[in-house]
Amino acid sequence: MNMDERKRIVIVGGGITGLSAAYKLQRAMREQNVPLDITLVEAADRLGGKIDTVRRDGFVIERGPDSFLIRKQSIERLAESLGIADELVRNATGQAFVLLHDRLHPIPGGSVMGIPTELSPFIGTELFSWKGKLRAAGDFLLPRSGVKGDQPVGPFFRRRFGNEVVENLIEPLLSGVYSGDINYMSLQATFPQFAEAEKKHRSLILGMKKSRPKKRPAATTKETKKLGAFHTFRNGLSTLVESLEEALKDDVRLITGNGVVDIDHAERGVTLTLQDGMTLEADDVILATSHQVAGRIMRRHELLQEVSTIPTTSTAAISLAYDADQVVQEQDGTGFLVSKKNDYDITACTWTSRKWPTTTPDGKVLLRAFVGRVGEEHYVEYDDETLVDIAKRDLGKIFTIQGEPNFSVVTRFKEDRPQYRVGHKERVAHARRQLNEVFPMIQLAGASYDGVGLPDCVDQGEAAAERIIRSARRS
Repeated sequence: MNMDERKRIVIVGGGITGLSAAYKLQRAMREQNVPLDITLVEAADRLGGKIDTVRRDGFVIERGPDSFLIRKQSIERLAESLGIADELVRNATGQAFVLLHDRLHPIPGGSVMGIPTELSPFIGTELFSWKGKLRAAGDFLLPRSGVKGDQPVGPFFRRRFGNEVVENLIEPLLSGVYSGDINYMSLQATFPQFAEAEKKHRSLILGMKKSRPKKRPAATTKETKKLGAFHTFRNGLSTLVESLEEALKDDVRLITGNGVVDIDHAERGVTLTLQDGMTLEADDVILATSHQVAGRIMRRHELLQEVSTIPTTSTAAISLAYDADQVVQEQDGTGFLVSKKNDYDITACTWTSRKWPTTTPDGKVLLRAFVGRVGEEHYVEYDDETLVDIAKRDLGKIFTIQGEPNFSVVTRFKEDRPQYRVGHKERVAHARRQLNEVFPMIQLAGASYDGVGLPDCVDQGEAAAERIIRSARRS
C-alpha cells in the first residue's frame, strides 16, 4: 500500500497509556488490514513512564507502581495477547495494619476502603473509641446527603461516620490510593461507587454490604481465601513494557529522548515539532503525556491551560534490602498505613518480601517505605542518604532492625501525582471540548484524566486507539 494512503498516527508519550494505544493500533494493522503509519515519541531515554523495575542481586524492586487490580482485566488481556500471561503472579494475602499511637492496629475484617460490612471486627477493633464507634453507627439512621453533583470525599465520609473513623482508617486508606487530601478530593472522579451506594441504599454500611460478592461455599473458602486481589509479573512490571517494546519495534517507529514541544495545523492534519527540531506530520494524535506536558505543548494555542494546572503532589519511595536475620516483625502482615495522628515521617510501608515473595531471594527481606503527602512535598528535595535514614529511623520504631541494609533504592515522584479535585470530571470534559473545536484530530489520555491505576491507563490508551481505528475504517 502507498504510504500516502495510510492514516498517519503520532502517539506522544511512551508510558503504559501510549504503549497500549500503539499496540492496539498495531494489531488493527496486522489483523484487520487497517491502513496505519504509527510513530510513538517519548521525551525520556526509555519507555515505560512510571513503570521501572530494578533487578539487582536476585531482588525485583519496583521504583514505580508494584501491581494492579485483577478485577480490572485490561492488563491481563494485554499479557495474554503478548504471550506473557504465565508470568503473572498474585500477591500473598496477609493482615494489613494502620499505625496509630505507635501501635499497629489490624484493619478490621470485612471493611471496604474503611467502610465496615461486618460488625463484629469493627466493634472489636481498638482503632476507635466507643464514642467513635457509636458515631459511625449513625450511618444506619442518617438520611442521604442531598448534595447534587460532585462533592469532596472527606466531608462526605465525615457526615456518614464522624471524624474518628475517617481520620484513623478511611483517610489513610483513601489518600494512599491517590496520594491526595480527601478534604478536596473529588468523590465522582475517585470513588463514585460510594455516592451511588448512598443514593441507592441510604446507609453506606448496608449498601457496601449488599454490593460485596457473596461468600463462596465453605468447601472452597479455604483455598480461595489465599488468593490476592492484585497481579504483577514474576520479574517485575517492566516485563510488560519490555514485551510491548519488542512487539512494536517492527511496525511502529519508536523515538525516545526527543519530546514534542509544539503542535500546529498543517495542510493535512497537524505538524509536530520535537525538541531537536525534527518535525512529524500526523492525521491523528494521541497526547498520552502528563497534563503539565500537554498544557505546555498546546500553550501557544491557549488550549489545555486549565487542566495543565491540575494540582500534583510529590512523594518518594525507599526500598531497603536486608538479610532475614536482621529484621524481626512481631506482627504477621504485609504492610501498614500511617495515620496523621503520629509523629512519623513515613506514610506507609509494604513488607514487599511477604506480599510479593517472588521479589526477594531466600534468606532476604525487602521493605518499601513511602514519605510525602499533600503539604509535605519537601521530602523529594532530600538526598538519598537522608531519605534512607528517615525510613530506617521510622521503621526501627516498629520493627527490630539490626545493622545496615544490603542496599537501598530511592525513587522520587516530583509533582507527579495528579490530584482529582472536586469538579475534575467537568474540567477534563470542558478541556476536551475546547481541544476538539480547534484540533479534532488530537485526543487526551492518561493518568491525569480518567483514572490513575495501570488498568485505567491501558483502557484510556486503547479507547483512543479504537476511535482512530473506527475513523480509519470509515475513510
